[in-house]
Amino acid sequence: MTARILVVDDIPANVRLLEVRLLAEYFEVLTATNGPDAIETCENGKVDVVLLDVMMPDMDGFEVCRRLKSDPATSHIPVVMITALDQVSDRVRGLEAGADDFLTKPVNDLQLMTRVKSLVRLKSLTDELRLRASTTRNIGIEELLSRNFASEDTTPKVLLIDERKSSVERIQKMLRDRADLDISSDPHAGFFQAAETSYECVMISTAFADFDPLRLCSQLRSLDRTRFVPIILLAEEGEEERIIRGLELGINDYLMRPIDQQELTARLRTQVRRKRYNDQLRASVTQTIEMAVTDGLTGLHNRRYLDSHLQTLFDRAVARRRPLSVMITDLDRFKAINDAHGHDGGDEVLREFARRLRKNVRGIDLACRFGGEEFVVVMPDTEGAVAEKVAERIRAEIAQAPFAIGQEGKTIEVTVSVGVSSVLKGVDTVAALMKRADLALYEAKSGGRNRVVAKAA
Repeated sequence: MTARILVVDDIPANVRLLEVRLLAEYFEVLTATNGPDAIETCENGKVDVVLLDVMMPDMDGFEVCRRLKSDPATSHIPVVMITALDQVSDRVRGLEAGADDFLTKPVNDLQLMTRVKSLVRLKSLTDELRLRASTTRNIGIEELLSRNFASEDTTPKVLLIDERKSSVERIQKMLRDRADLDISSDPHAGFFQAAETSYECVMISTAFADFDPLRLCSQLRSLDRTRFVPIILLAEEGEEERIIRGLELGINDYLMRPIDQQELTARLRTQVRRKRYNDQLRASVTQTIEMAVTDGLTGLHNRRYLDSHLQTLFDRAVARRRPLSVMITDLDRFKAINDAHGHDGGDEVLREFARRLRKNVRGIDLACRFGGEEFVVVMPDTEGAVAEKVAERIRAEIAQAPFAIGQEGKTIEVTVSVGVSSVLKGVDTVAALMKRADLALYEAKSGGRNRVVAKAA
């Protein structure tokens, strides 16, 4: 696992100690001795994790963390605060500043490395989502990422899996009004509950009499629906090895008993914030991909999607020796509709035509807006004669019922011309198939419009 780690400490000996440890694990190490330099390095370089000392002159680690987390360009970088302070209030202050974890000196090597590796994995996921979001949207990444994804007034839905009643009651009391908490005392039932419900965090106790809690963590990480749900392990003193193993398996955080209420709520808030951040990025990518292949006016697929998918359907038909037909439709005298009723009226006609087209084709058919007033329908497993009948049904559907335009309910007559072609036996190509359909459409238009013409060759 390669990653770039920034070590920030005003004491050279501390910097060197961490640097040696990290280099031994083949990490690339950057260093800074003060807050402004650390912020500048994060802004200008590719930093995967920041190991940040708290006690520094001029600008302490809490302020550095706050600034990094408030800047959309650096807010996604995980920050681990490292300090000699060991009070719960200090850890909570760091977490509230936006830190992803808080380690006290002297730092245990295994805990440090497993924590760094865990955060590097999370950072890699976030980087991939940010890259997709930035390259698939026509807006700046800063605008997208500066939105308040993790609204503090939105109560997170959390699952606690713990068989000890006294422990459950304490955590319920701690999270009252801070989380919508569900409880499962059985780890097997808890697994299915986590899989069937959209939780923003799952907390798992290690104190099961006859069950390995890390087995449950592993199962949650292996299931698609729960792969990215944050997991917080609630561990007992002396379970350091189990915690380290849990971090290697993919748990996001842990708390040692006795659990402090402030630290619990702060760590929970940190995990929920990161999950909402990544969920929003995924949603943005999904929405953008959908927008990229969908015509915004009609809701049909667009030409970009047709160009990429038609070849696949064509190759499948040829390989399976199955028929495939294509129709190209064109609204007759559409320019006159635009001239008479404006582009708003023309848009209404296009939307209604798309609705009727969709109603008259099958779910397996691919209906696309080809451009302007032209539409294409690709019909798998359809012989030319059948495709011609479908085209005639569509033509009649358009011609028989007038189209409504405007608020006053005015209607106009609309007709459509259709060209049909089918895959030929022997040598054929997508380009030739579309060319034949286009020529058939030209014949339909030049032959008087409101007609269907099929071209066999």
